[in-house]
Amino acid sequence: MTIILETRRTFLREITVDDSENAYLLNLDPEVIKYTGYGSFESIEKAREFLENYNHYKKYGFGRWAVINKIDNEFLGWCGLKFTQELNEFEIGFRFFKKYWNLGYATETAKAFIDLGFYKFGMKEIVGRAMKKNIGSIKVLEKIGLVFNNSFDFNGQEGVVYKIEKS
Repeated sequence: MTIILETRRTFLREITVDDSENAYLLNLDPEVIKYTGYGSFESIEKAREFLENYNHYKKYGFGRWAVINKIDNEFLGWCGLKFTQELNEFEIGFRFFKKYWNLGYATETAKAFIDLGFYKFGMKEIVGRAMKKNIGSIKVLEKIGLVFNNSFDFNGQEGVVYKIEKS
């Protein structure tokens, strides 16, 4: 396992096709994807196809990375940064299995990625997007220092954009 980033309780590494079953299972839970605007993968094979074609690492040097528990090497979910060229925007994102919600993993890993974005990749500004109803994700964004910036249409729902600038 090539560790890209380490936090107090986790290792973070690239997501690979070997994570296809975990990606499938993560997105299978309707509560996990409730506020994402995306559906679940139809099968483990569809998750594999997605991961085979995920090119953010090669294209930008960063992406959404697997979050692995240091104690038992369990896949907890993913966290990381993405670049949206059309918006010229760097965005923090995270998704964890429900059993790991409210345990601080999203805050711990997202904060590490904010620092990585600013100090390794030279980002000047990072945003976080969420549906306004997604109180849990909004709390994480606030805990890692992002502040409300504006609202937007999130697939017919009210969405919010939070932002942090490098000081």
